[in-house]
Amino acid sequence: MMRMQSDLVELCLAAIEGKLDTAESKWDERASIGIVLAAGGYPASYNKGDVISGLPTIAVEGEKVFHAGTAEKDGAITTNGGRVLCATALGNTVSEAQARAYELTKKISWDGMFHRNDIGYRAIAREQQK
Repeated sequence: MMRMQSDLVELCLAAIEGKLDTAESKWDERASIGIVLAAGGYPASYNKGDVISGLPTIAVEGEKVFHAGTAEKDGAITTNGGRVLCATALGNTVSEAQARAYELTKKISWDGMFHRNDIGYRAIAREQQK
């Protein structure tokens, strides 16, 4: 989703109408990495209702946080699922996208939050072999 430049609604309508083969899709050429931020206890029994802090309030080009297991309670964004957020970033290389995505994850927190620390390393190794 981060790399998609086309209008998703238009593509969905084309698919519904059986005209997807004639629809044009445009993509950003840059690399993209997404880091899933998960709730404590995931994938088993996970916490719900933890207040999430540090979510971006200003859009930064090439960075986006996708919500999955979140809810709003008393004006605060809280956890409401196992895979809570996906911190995503674009970069001119996979390595740059990875660095930006991990920097974005450092700004976000809640009790029990965790994420993998190895996202993108195989792609970076392939990129460096070129």
